[in-house]
Amino acid sequence: MTPGELRAFCLSFNAAVEDFPFGPEISVFKVRGKMFALSFLDGDPLTVNLKCDPDDALRLRGDHPGLIVPGWHMNKRHWNTVTVAGGPAGELPDRLVRELVEDSYDLVVAGLPRAERLRLDRP
Repeated sequence: MTPGELRAFCLSFNAAVEDFPFGPEISVFKVRGKMFALSFLDGDPLTVNLKCDPDDALRLRGDHPGLIVPGWHMNKRHWNTVTVAGGPAGELPDRLVRELVEDSYDLVVAGLPRAERLRLDRP
């Protein structure tokens, strides 16, 4: 997956926006003001921080050592850093990366107040 494809996929979700609160080089993808993905899209390797259920986070780290690690500069229990492309240990299949991004988005949406969740279906 390329940086452009990662950006486009993150922005394909309902009400998703790209923001730069940490400087112009760090893309932060949010839904209703809550972050679901963070990436230095020019990074080599290309990585993305994604929210994850704590039990799934541990399982994924065990299943993909070196490719999925505790979230860099994030709460290690709830965030993973995922190597999307170009890592020394290889890279994850695009399908899996897409699933992890979608899971992160869904977790953040589930944590929104009910009124905000209902508004996601409307422009």
